[in-house]
Amino acid sequence: MKDISRRQGLALLGLGAAAACSKVSENSIESLPHNKESSKAEPRVWGKGYEGQRIADRGDGTFLNPIFAGDHPDPAILKDGDTYYVTFSSFEAYPGLLIYRSYDLVNWEPLKPALSKYIGSVWAPDLIKHGDRFYMYIPARTSDYKSNYVIWADDIEGPWSDPVDLKLHDHIDPGHIVGEDSKRYLFLSNGDMIQLSDDGLSTVGEVKHIYDPWMYPQEWDVECFCPEGPKMLRKGDWFYMLTAVGGTAGPPTSHMVISARSKSVFGPWEHAPNNPQVRTKSRDEQWWSRGHASLVEGPEGKWWLISHGYENGYWTHGRQALLEPVKWRDDDWWESEGGDLSSSFPVPKSDKKVKHGMPFSDDFAGPGLAPQWAFFKPSPDEYDRLSIGSGTLAMKAKGLEPKDSSPLCFKAGDLAYQIDIEVERDPGARGGLLAFYNENIYAGLAFDDEGFIFHRYGMERRRPRDIPKGVEHLFLRMKYDHHILTYYYSFDNESWNKFEVQMEVSGYHHNVGYGFLSLTPGIYAARDGEVRFSNMKYKALNR
Repeated sequence: MKDISRRQGLALLGLGAAAACSKVSENSIESLPHNKESSKAEPRVWGKGYEGQRIADRGDGTFLNPIFAGDHPDPAILKDGDTYYVTFSSFEAYPGLLIYRSYDLVNWEPLKPALSKYIGSVWAPDLIKHGDRFYMYIPARTSDYKSNYVIWADDIEGPWSDPVDLKLHDHIDPGHIVGEDSKRYLFLSNGDMIQLSDDGLSTVGEVKHIYDPWMYPQEWDVECFCPEGPKMLRKGDWFYMLTAVGGTAGPPTSHMVISARSKSVFGPWEHAPNNPQVRTKSRDEQWWSRGHASLVEGPEGKWWLISHGYENGYWTHGRQALLEPVKWRDDDWWESEGGDLSSSFPVPKSDKKVKHGMPFSDDFAGPGLAPQWAFFKPSPDEYDRLSIGSGTLAMKAKGLEPKDSSPLCFKAGDLAYQIDIEVERDPGARGGLLAFYNENIYAGLAFDDEGFIFHRYGMERRRPRDIPKGVEHLFLRMKYDHHILTYYYSFDNESWNKFEVQMEVSGYHHNVGYGFLSLTPGIYAARDGEVRFSNMKYKALNR
């Protein structure tokens, strides 16, 4: 088994339409509409990717949202020639800001994470290229400090620089643009802006207020006004600013997309006559709180809008990435052609294509962790806990419970799935398999010297009679089926016993526990000693 130093661990962890549905590929997933409104639309049929995971590309030339299933909020997209890159808010997961690559805007392959150094919860970034250099502008916060940072790289796959603190403490969601004066600017939340130095690594002067966002009618049900996520575009004679208002969570009709334009970055900014250009109008729609959008030109010259939204009934899955066609009008304003996103659209045509996503199953062969894995709230020396190789991930114990043990998690976007894993622990250690939202809300099954520990609602309950005391080796299974969580255990990986308590976990989400996160599969090691994990198998159970 190969030991991983902290420095090596940080590096190795990153290696790791309108057309009607004619004949959908037999390699597809169908889900019946689950509400009155969506029952009017075509059946929800997705393609199948790695391990049967649901993917947008249905194999018949069309795609059905989401383009990223599971928690992929605040998309920051970059077009570089014929190649597209995107990253998302990673919040408390590290390494963070995993970058994906695509040629058709629908199928995306993971590259590497850009952020290794912990700077707190990472909110909506901006990914840009200026000259020959790539930059990411990143808002982040801890319990006692918040600011905006910048990292840079000469190659999109890194290495990326350490974060540089821009000392912008009162704003979030930076959006980069080059003005008519060839100077660089960051647009910020609440309609503010600040100039950047020519190298983009510091600010010049003071923050200026240059825009008062459009206000929706007061009778609409929203979370808050909360103007955020300015995404900037220069097209023709105009600068365009897309802003999210209404709040990203709260009622399903909260988040929406508005636009303004100006011939100067300094204004005056005029509101789009068709604001809001994207909005969830009813809780009966398939996608809730659609917002935080960017415009991007597709491979055929057609324009698209990438945004995020909650899937109807699945707050637990976080904000998923959505794609819809738009058109430019004769008056140089844009409008969406996506409707409520319950229908499929043609996949943009490109000569190049990648296989979407990544497998979640892991044989822990090394030399590093696969790119789906990330620690929750890691300490600076978190990777010193790990050693990996010969089919085993060994994790030194930390803390007493999941809430203080920095679980290792990944995001799953399937509506039903199953995970099997082999767990071996030292005497005195505790190891287990989790459905983890944050340190306050999680569920799971673990075992230690005294037997099983059952986690529910972020609390733990001892189950000493299910297995003998002192058991050090078990196979655990977690089945998630449309919010119903079931655990199984086995001594030989052949004969399985169902754990008698099942859980309904539809309430494990932001509107209950805050954090802007999602319910993710995870593993943890706590108490004393070491826990070894092996043979992790993921299987989608979509139907």
